[in-house]
Amino acid sequence: MPLSVFSLLLVVFSLTTGEFVIAGILPDVAAGLSVSVGSAGLLVTAYAIGMIVGGPLVTLATARVARKPLIAGLIVVSMAGNLGSALAPGYALAVVSRFVAGLVVATFFAVAIATVVSMAPPGKAVSTIAKVTMGLNLGIVAGSPLGTVLGHHLGWRATFGAVAVVSGIALLLVLRFVPAQPATGSVRGELRVLADRNVWQAIGLTVLGNVGVVTVFTYIAPLLTDVSGFSELLPVLLVLYGVGAVAGNYLGGRWADRALLPSLAWMLAALVVALAAAWLGSPVKPVMIGLVFVLGMLAFGIVPGMQARVIAAGSSAPTLAVAVNASGFQLAAAVAGLLGGQVIARAPQSIYLLAAVLTVIGLGIALYALRRERLSTDSRR
Repeated sequence: MPLSVFSLLLVVFSLTTGEFVIAGILPDVAAGLSVSVGSAGLLVTAYAIGMIVGGPLVTLATARVARKPLIAGLIVVSMAGNLGSALAPGYALAVVSRFVAGLVVATFFAVAIATVVSMAPPGKAVSTIAKVTMGLNLGIVAGSPLGTVLGHHLGWRATFGAVAVVSGIALLLVLRFVPAQPATGSVRGELRVLADRNVWQAIGLTVLGNVGVVTVFTYIAPLLTDVSGFSELLPVLLVLYGVGAVAGNYLGGRWADRALLPSLAWMLAALVVALAAAWLGSPVKPVMIGLVFVLGMLAFGIVPGMQARVIAAGSSAPTLAVAVNASGFQLAAAVAGLLGGQVIARAPQSIYLLAAVLTVIGLGIALYALRRERLSTDSRR
């Protein structure tokens, strides 16, 4: 892997760890800030709001900034947000710090993906994207558990401090190895891309294709313990999910390089089947052990292709399109939390069925886009 790509992967790893690690140290954060766990949970909401708002606004505000200094600046803001979280003397400043940390994430993803696509060998754009987005998998599989352990032993503030340190190391690598590239474009050009219905179709595919499996992941701990009867094996199963995610991210990128929309369509179809199988077989432990791996693989297998789809649809100004796409993913996560919260208390096993139905909608968008693409190809012959 080129060091330029690895440096961006490391940034993604630090950003993902900083986003998800709070789940493991939330009671410690609540105690340290003298608030309830519910109030501490709003720190997660503040980060998500920062991503949703910051995606379009920060991207537009920085459209004329050259990519390398822009990436460096975004990393510095993220470091400031995490250091603010580590040093916050009270709850209010902690909330503001989490908002600041989330504010630049969507724009960073957009600029980083546009940068690696421009550096990718011909025909390898999606698999190159997958190398960067592997930082997501590693942040969930390794970063969050390690950050949780660090927080339990040295205090929750040390966790956010460590995230800032990793971001600082990544910043040095970015400055050394990422080549200089011109600015993304003009504000008018970026805004013009949002008038393209193909861009919104691609963003809709991301939101509706992911909302189902994100709902399952949000409540995966109670699903595996209360429905499937796993308790002591829960950490092992979460690692298994993460291993599947890493494998899916790698394979999904390679499959999408060969046939973008067809690969997305069949992976979404397979995801529907896997979710339906989990609904029917969740009380059967051997079945669920296999399905945990499959769900992780398919959930992250679709990610590189969906990013590439947005870039292809918004090729004239892809940065804003990808940033809005990242904000859309956060919106999907927020909706997933609300929908799953309504179901988990009444019929937890039905979350799998709900997720399958939602994924069918995403599959429908993929099949519609695939049909339009084939009709367009046939008309040009």
